[in-house]
Amino acid sequence: MRIGVVAPAKAISETVAARVSAYVALWYPEVEIVFHPQCYLTSGHFAGPDDARAAAFLEVANDPAIDAIWFARGGYGSNRILASAIPRLGPAASRKTYMGFSDMGFLLGALYARRIGHPVHGSMPVNLGTNDPGPEVARALNWLVRKDRSALEPGLDGRPAAAFNLAILTALIGTPWLPDLADHVLIIEEVSEPLYRIDRMMFQLAHATQLKGIAGIRLGHVTDIQPNEPPFAEEPEAIVSRWCREMGVPYLGRAQVGHVTENMVVPFGVA
Repeated sequence: MRIGVVAPAKAISETVAARVSAYVALWYPEVEIVFHPQCYLTSGHFAGPDDARAAAFLEVANDPAIDAIWFARGGYGSNRILASAIPRLGPAASRKTYMGFSDMGFLLGALYARRIGHPVHGSMPVNLGTNDPGPEVARALNWLVRKDRSALEPGLDGRPAAAFNLAILTALIGTPWLPDLADHVLIIEEVSEPLYRIDRMMFQLAHATQLKGIAGIRLGHVTDIQPNEPPFAEEPEAIVSRWCREMGVPYLGRAQVGHVTENMVVPFGVA
């Protein structure tokens, strides 16, 4: 199996790539992992200019010799290549699995909206830290390579599901890149936001006509919450469950996804 790695948002270092390559060689000898040179480019915030990031994604996605794409990391920027890249995906792109999360939700959502390939919410190469034994990347690779169901989020119940960072999901609302999530269990997570912003994003989600018909909402981890002065009146679960009532959909409890080592795998659709 050949896994291609590209960075549609922020760059990674060659040190990260070498660490992940060594880990894969040791534990997944059946896998060849190919880091595109674009992963190391820098252009201000981004892993190279928009055109370079789009070109690298298209090169790997349209390569029939690559079986899966594992996005290098999140950050911000993958939304800036959707309009130029998604319409140029060919037949080989439709046979691939695409894995990432956080900012990569822009690409996963757009791919799912066009029914291109198999988008999967899961951890990324950058999550393998210097002193990290690798539970996050092992879980991701176990699903990518071996379809090991122990990597799946344990609350998946046979209904179609999709997992998004809340800020990315709300940014997709009103665009042509938001997939039809009717009858899906929607799993959301968030990082580095104050609680009032989570409340504000949930307002937008609850009143989005594009999300009518979802089967329910589950809440993943909300981490690195930024301080609010005065302290906000509600915790994340209370915020989400209240907006679910206003939306008229069931709040279905917690989920093991997010910017944590317990970030489990959620294939879009039915696993």
